[in-house]
Amino acid sequence: MAEDKKSDMTDAAPGIPVEAYDGSKIQVLEGLEAVRKRPAMYIGDTFQRGLHHCVYEVVDNSIDEALAGHCSRIEVKLEADGSVSVSDNGRGIPVDLHPKLKKPAVEVALTMLHAGGKFDHGSYKVSGGLHGVGVSCVNALSEWMEVEVRREGKIYRMRFERGITTSPLEVIGSCTDRGTKVTWYPDDGIFTTTEYSWDILAARLRELAFLNKGIEIVFRQEQRDGAVREELFRYDGGIREFVQHLNKNKLSLHPEVIYFEKEQDGVSAEIAMQYNDTYAESVLTYANNINTIEGGTHLSGFRSALTRVVNAYGRANKLLKEEDSMSGDDIREGLVAVVSVKVPDPQFEGQTKTKLGNSEVEGIVSSIVNELLATFFEENPAVARKVVEKGVLAARAREAARKARDLTRRKGA
Repeated sequence: MAEDKKSDMTDAAPGIPVEAYDGSKIQVLEGLEAVRKRPAMYIGDTFQRGLHHCVYEVVDNSIDEALAGHCSRIEVKLEADGSVSVSDNGRGIPVDLHPKLKKPAVEVALTMLHAGGKFDHGSYKVSGGLHGVGVSCVNALSEWMEVEVRREGKIYRMRFERGITTSPLEVIGSCTDRGTKVTWYPDDGIFTTTEYSWDILAARLRELAFLNKGIEIVFRQEQRDGAVREELFRYDGGIREFVQHLNKNKLSLHPEVIYFEKEQDGVSAEIAMQYNDTYAESVLTYANNINTIEGGTHLSGFRSALTRVVNAYGRANKLLKEEDSMSGDDIREGLVAVVSVKVPDPQFEGQTKTKLGNSEVEGIVSSIVNELLATFFEENPAVARKVVEKGVLAARAREAARKARDLTRRKGA
């Protein structure tokens, strides 16, 4: 017995009691329990960013319906009681029984992780919600959630509390239209704040309207005093109008926005760009309508091709002296651009989807920009000349700053 005790203590520091670490210590979190235990893994954090990310996850489902050609109007409403609702005129979440689980499909989609209609390309060719995690996470992190589906002439309703079904699927009426409405109240036991910001949500909804030309997004807020605030976002010019919006208070070098789109190997890329007289670069990138704030392969493909095309045009048209060489940073000075790609199988780094990882997208975007931007420059030499001149000035300023810095250091030495 004494020997056993001695061998137990050999692995621990002297004087520290050994706690048994065996199979009983390995916990398995079932279903949505994992989301409530570690919410930041799914939505980024439990502060303002995560609270708003929940709205984006539900809106992205409606946008995916629009991408598939089944939805033209989305309404986002901040209710007076602090809840949020997102409704669309899409096909409506299926309500028939799931063949394996023998539960209504809408219940499976809202209560089970990695359950959704976007894993194959049958229902959705491209989509932003692709992990089957989005709306079920929002359900898990809500005090209550109600879903209303209008489909095949009937209105169905279902209610959940903290991800658990509290009232089963029931028919509450008949209808002539179709669509889905999801309403939820964020759980204040999870989130540090449950106050939504009009400006943060309006910026994202405006962005989505720019990225999906012709789609109507209505944003409404009902305040406790009965006042209603409403804004409608619809842009038939798409990302061309987006670039003009970003350049609104700046002096642009060329009035016409450079715009081109093309599909190659199943990936479609849409790019709009315009230079202004400032010195900052502003390039926004999107993959399947999701703002990839950390960039990714589509951004690196765009940057490398832009540098190559501008340098090649400058040399071919004798706008660059032999000693002048423009770096990518010089060429992107004063550039405002929107790069939007639609990828059938996007690989994002993490559930919050801030960076695109598909390696093939880099080559595709690069070749599209190479071909179409070079063509644009040939057809619009006045614009091309201004772009090259802006880059040359930036390169000279950078070189002058480097020489001044070296000189100061030598004097100091």
